[in-house]
Amino acid sequence: MIRRWAASVALAVALTGCGGDTAEVGAPDRGMIGIAMPTKESQRWIGDGENMVAQFSLLGYRTSLQYADDDNALQVSQIQQMLDDGAKALVIGAIDGTKLKDVLAAAAAAQVPVISYDRLIRGTNDIDYYATFDNFKVGVLQADYIVDALRLARGGGPYNIELFAGSADDNNATFFFNGAMSVLQPYINDGTLDVVSGETSFEAVATQRWDGKVAKERMARLLGSTYTGGRRVDAVLSPYDGISRGIIEALRESGYAENALPVLTGQDAELDSVKLIAAGQQGQTVYKDTRELAKVAVQMVNSLVGDAGEPVVNDTTQYNNGVKDVRTFLLQPVSVTKANYQRVLVEGGYYTAAEISG
Repeated sequence: MIRRWAASVALAVALTGCGGDTAEVGAPDRGMIGIAMPTKESQRWIGDGENMVAQFSLLGYRTSLQYADDDNALQVSQIQQMLDDGAKALVIGAIDGTKLKDVLAAAAAAQVPVISYDRLIRGTNDIDYYATFDNFKVGVLQADYIVDALRLARGGGPYNIELFAGSADDNNATFFFNGAMSVLQPYINDGTLDVVSGETSFEAVATQRWDGKVAKERMARLLGSTYTGGRRVDAVLSPYDGISRGIIEALRESGYAENALPVLTGQDAELDSVKLIAAGQQGQTVYKDTRELAKVAVQMVNSLVGDAGEPVVNDTTQYNNGVKDVRTFLLQPVSVTKANYQRVLVEGGYYTAAEISG
């Protein structure tokens, strides 16, 4: 989607640190960068890959972009092939951040730097930097929306709420959940919020592979077993738009009217969910401008292999992967609702008004 990264051209070129280093027709080949992404099931990962390919190209790098279809063994094989093909650096959005130790050891032996992209790669010393968003804040923003939408600060209640988390094999999922619970737990403790199902631990509410179908099945089970006799759910904490859409399907199929759905959160500002927000069905999503994240990853790689100095980071303590504190650059997420999606997403150039209304 060329229009989404076209605005990034100037900054991407500036990352070289010198106009003479920019990629032009006939410019020297600066080598190949391997980009390993987890899946095409989410539109955001497709956009991430396209953004990085475009920006690396502007700087004179070739790229090998591979998607692993949520298959850990395939991702390992793809990364090994990138190394065999002479990759100068790797940018990896891991499926399971604990499954890459051996292939990353091979990268380290070949002196190929590794950027962990948005999902922290765990259990290895062989990653150099981490580019991501403030994931704890993502959860805080989701919970703050629930608090505001139910007007919990003004008292009232109790309100019935159910909790969903992301995939247990994704390090980010715990950050999202812990951020949300830092806000919601006091209201649960004092009875203002009632998790009627009793399912409150991360393990109980995690959604394998962030799969909307899995979320739909769990929501349907909760509605059929817990919300009977006229009892209704007032809010659902959802960490991701694909999960949110599965939850909405379960609610609709159990009889909830489109204009009377619970307060519902999300993440990634996927187009289908932004349409639901515009229609008043999904309340909120957390927007993470992955165009900016791609810029950070490109800057890190160019610094490491293009002699542009040390990569810029703004966090050196928050993200420990079980072996070391990983040097990290954190970007800030933005809460998007019906009240501000036009300003944030349309005026910001992420979507057109026609796409959202179509």
